[in-house]
Amino acid sequence: QVQLAESGGGLVQPGGSLRLSCAASGVIFSINAMAWYRQAPGKQRELVATITRGGSTNYADSVKGRFTISRGNNKRTLYLQMNSLKPEDTAIYYCNADYNLNGNWGSSWGQGTQVTVSS
Repeated sequence: QVQLAESGGGLVQPGGSLRLSCAASGVIFSINAMAWYRQAPGKQRELVATITRGGSTNYADSVKGRFTISRGNNKRTLYLQMNSLKPEDTAIYYCNADYNLNGNWGSSWGQGTQVTVSS
């Protein structure tokens, strides 16, 4: 099993920056890919960015050029650097990990961290 815990959310003005972190514990070696999702009030959860075991990344069109997903050297921490933040980026941000343990696929979620972009 993989456990995830996000941190780094908060209140920021439009145009500002935040860096979210996600600490992974448990069976780290089984993780195949990790991702950041977000859910705004009254909306469905949406994919923000993904990173594979090999380091390939992909982004939602709405955040391309502004957000950067990365993993720490020890593979235990996932980051989301968010620049040029807009009010529409306001949401709860969730960390996700897909893993394969003994041939069985699983998916873990963190508890989420609130990001509010407002003046």
